[in-house]
Amino acid sequence: METTTLALLFLVPLLVWRIYSRLKKLVARQKSLVWRHRLVAFGFPALIVFLATTTKFDILPLSSLGAGVLAGGWLGVLGIKLTRFEQVGKDYYFTQHRYLGLAITMLFIARLLYRGMEIYLNTRLDVPVPPPPFGQSPLTMAAYGMVTGYYACYAWGLLRWRQRNKPLDAIE
Repeated sequence: METTTLALLFLVPLLVWRIYSRLKKLVARQKSLVWRHRLVAFGFPALIVFLATTTKFDILPLSSLGAGVLAGGWLGVLGIKLTRFEQVGKDYYFTQHRYLGLAITMLFIARLLYRGMEIYLNTRLDVPVPPPPFGQSPLTMAAYGMVTGYYACYAWGLLRWRQRNKPLDAIE
């Protein structure tokens, strides 16, 4: 085994641990900001349309993207049901279900890391075989679909929650 491959095998678990520790902070209690929810609720569906165009409308990657979006949307609805909401005066806070949000995001990151490893190991061959283009990999499209579907649906749920709840000063 080459030194660079050994170094890569050592660094990947370290990288995964760093990403996990960063993501744990993102699924903690957060202040609800309407502009951020709107950005995700409208931006991620636009990203899904863009990803659909990168598949060149091949049936397998496009259907994988659609299946990922459906699965992510369903998990987003489940995530909203498991979310803890708080209202402190005029401020709104929410706490995601830690394991659901982490699992979906880590699956996505794991697919990206695998894709990077595939490209790296492919360059080490005598006769490199190019991996499928970005939009042609069904697993990559499913991972992108699931993460974008989850966060878009989750953002819509947060917007609906904010719309239903009025600030405490407005009630008095």
